Amino acid sequence: MTFPPDAPGLLVEGARLTLGGTPILRGVSLSVARGEFVALLGPSGCGKTSLMRVIAGIQSADSGVVRIGGREVTRLHPAERDIAMVFQSYALYPHLTVAQNIAVPLTMRRLSAWQRMPLLGGLLPGSRTARAAIGADVARIAGPLGLSHLLARKPGQLSGGQRQRVALARAVIREPGAFLLDEPLSNLDAALRVTTRREIVEIHRRVGAATLYVTHDQSEALTMADRVAVMQAGEILQIASPEVIYREPVDLRVACFIGSPRINRLEAAIGEDGVVRVAGAATCLHSAARGAVTLAIRPEDWIIPGDGLAARVEHTEFLGDHALLHLRLGTEAVIMRAGPGALPHPGETLRLGFDPARALLFGPEGRRILAHRREAARV
Repeated sequence: MTFPPDAPGLLVEGARLTLGGTPILRGVSLSVARGEFVALLGPSGCGKTSLMRVIAGIQSADSGVVRIGGREVTRLHPAERDIAMVFQSYALYPHLTVAQNIAVPLTMRRLSAWQRMPLLGGLLPGSRTARAAIGADVARIAGPLGLSHLLARKPGQLSGGQRQRVALARAVIREPGAFLLDEPLSNLDAALRVTTRREIVEIHRRVGAATLYVTHDQSEALTMADRVAVMQAGEILQIASPEVIYREPVDLRVACFIGSPRINRLEAAIGEDGVVRVAGAATCLHSAARGAVTLAIRPEDWIIPGDGLAARVEHTEFLGDHALLHLRLGTEAVIMRAGPGALPHPGETLRLGFDPARALLFGPEGRRILAHRREAARV
């Protein structure tokens, strides 16, 4: 495929889909540039896979437009969209060898129906030359993925990680305009997931196509992607770099979904003086907003000792290089990430503060509102 200089590798505009009266996609728009790796992150049932199926042409949307490299493909058959998909189930042919599985896209593209016939095909003019070229391409792709010694095996003789690499090789060999990866690591164990996600990123860098990676695992999204699109209830809430998604969420739902342990949510109020108060105590934050708000603070952003918020220790978790303190702040349960030093005892009262530059404030509808440090006081 030849991309226009200013065309994104993948573009979705206003995709809507309703099934059985239930909205699945609510006007989703998303772009992935050539050479960019975008992770589509969200909980199960949020519409991620449905959006992937719409892009691939497996599912027809009620409305919206899909473009690949500037070419509209909305109504084209999946085979005409120049997209390669990798599924969580691998989708390998069990009766074919690894080499034959990898070669399937090239076999379908370069050989005629007669040339693909098992016995007669090899006798037809040009068949041997074409098959030799396909074999060379398979060997070229298999090497970097560590599959060269497995080419004669069947899928049933491979581990889960090896089967996933075969599925990746089959996608890469097509040299498509865009890659779609749907939860490709979900069937692997934890150690193998870390190794394989590094391989996927390296493959993406070598190929340079637009890549959309669907996952519910935030560690995959944050470590692999150039940008992360957080999706819930059929809507994309925010698209940004992993750092911005984590530190500058624009929606409370994004703030709560990203991060482990989960971000602390505290009921707060802003009086006429603009001071943000939690459990009746004034904090170091000031805002032009008024009324009930939510103050969100990540576990690592608490500071002790502070001089504003009294919290009682309920229990602690020692995790080697750090510890988690489970605290009670008024009626609110909060978690603090602490260093590996001496831990407080249950029942002990701590004075908490927080870094105002890292505190997040959200209005009643869950949208981010501005806050700044109050000069007159410090928590």
